[in-house]
Amino acid sequence: MARRQWSIAGQLFALQAVVVTLLVLAGAAGAVWLARSDSRQAAQEEVLSVAQTVARSPDVRAALTTADPATILQPYAESTRLATGTDFVVVMAPDRTRFSHPTRELIGQPFVGEIEPALAGHPFTVTNVGTLGESVRAVVPVYDDKRRIVGLVSVGITTRAIDRKLLAQLPVLFGVAAPALALAATGSWLLSRRLRRQTHGLGPAQMTRMYEYYDAVLHSVREGLVVLTTDRRVALVNDEGRRLLGLDADAPVTDQPVAGIDLPPAVAELLASGRDARDEPILAGDRVLVANQRTTRFEGAALGTVLTLRDQTELRTLASELDSVRALTEALQAQTHESANRLHTVLTLVELGRTEEAVRLGTRDLALAQQLTDRVVGAVTEPALAALLLGKSAQAGERGVDLVIEPECHLDDSPLPTGDLLTVVGNLVDNALEAVAGTPAPRRVRVFVGEVDDELVVRVADSGPGLAPDRVADAFRRGWSTKSTGRGLGLALVGQVVRRHGGRYDVGRSDDGGSLFTVRMPVVGARR
Repeated sequence: MARRQWSIAGQLFALQAVVVTLLVLAGAAGAVWLARSDSRQAAQEEVLSVAQTVARSPDVRAALTTADPATILQPYAESTRLATGTDFVVVMAPDRTRFSHPTRELIGQPFVGEIEPALAGHPFTVTNVGTLGESVRAVVPVYDDKRRIVGLVSVGITTRAIDRKLLAQLPVLFGVAAPALALAATGSWLLSRRLRRQTHGLGPAQMTRMYEYYDAVLHSVREGLVVLTTDRRVALVNDEGRRLLGLDADAPVTDQPVAGIDLPPAVAELLASGRDARDEPILAGDRVLVANQRTTRFEGAALGTVLTLRDQTELRTLASELDSVRALTEALQAQTHESANRLHTVLTLVELGRTEEAVRLGTRDLALAQQLTDRVVGAVTEPALAALLLGKSAQAGERGVDLVIEPECHLDDSPLPTGDLLTVVGNLVDNALEAVAGTPAPRRVRVFVGEVDDELVVRVADSGPGLAPDRVADAFRRGWSTKSTGRGLGLALVGQVVRRHGGRYDVGRSDDGGSLFTVRMPVVGARR
């Protein structure tokens, strides 16, 4: 059977109940002790006052000089005792002989208790055990006219009587303590109930495990995570999120407004809007991120928004290269079919005895293909770029587009990393091919790649409809595309490479009436 664990709220309530009960009991005990002490003090003052009054009575002085003092003093002492509410009033001789006592049989017998200070002329109070039990008593000397001590007066109240008076006050004391205890218990219960709602009834061990798992997951997950509150303040950014967003590991971002944090513009816009996003590509510096954002709710109440980020920079690059390879493959397949048709035609001409026409037909296509290969390879010695341009040429031919490599195009050694160069040229050519798609013939794309005045220049012109001047500023932003189904990342990736290498770009009109995209990057800085 599983051991039942107490929640934090339950433990807090139990602890508060114990503490409050102990405090109330301690307070009540302290109040009883103080009341008992006060009662003893009041009894001492009372018996001393009564004893002094009796000792100063002329009747008492006169009776002590008679032959039988008890006859006069016993009635007087008893009437005084009953009038003052004390337990005994004893008048005695200096040798302790009693002349009065509540118990008549004890009259004439010696007084039990301390009397020496009174014999020395000092009235005093003391707690002693006598014939009536423990009592608080006062002993006062009786003087004659010549200031000689002729007797003593002792007045006392038993401690049992004092305790009875104290017990009579206890209901009042507990009547005050009980409501205080009930009020404290109610406050503790309300506090524990609120804490139970806030902690969802979890115990310390459960909350400790939850925090450990929470912290471990946030630091180990391979997705960036950004959590915002309902007032658009950052509640949490995990390690991967800081890396993807370019935030310093020690930068204080928790509880900061989104507007006050240096975030990439696309990310800042998405977080500030609070809108839902699903697999939305955004640019963050040199990275292509896929963002998912949604509003989080608990029991119907909105808690904020959660943004998750995945780095797909390498995946996008591979996808772009894969698209180029796929296009090249499709072009090669189409050329294979075309070559097969032409081969059958050549064979048929040979069978018909028309060999000269067969030779001319066979060598013409070979010469055109070889001419294109020679022009590309002769102009561009960078093998990856040459392969890319040959592939784009085949792709353009498949689409019915004339891809022209400018005669002055020349590049022996790329000053850029191969991946960045392919990103710029491939995306600009793809953009041009898309621009001329669907336009009337002739459809033409011109490409120039070379070094001009210590700059690497990539220039791609097309015969498409051109780019409106008011849309040039948006062309290199994430999400811009002329395709209805496009994601608009091609030119944005080009813009990233240009900014990374300190270059620039511009968009103008080509000689064919379409768009002319020109990218310039410094050669010296790129080589370094």
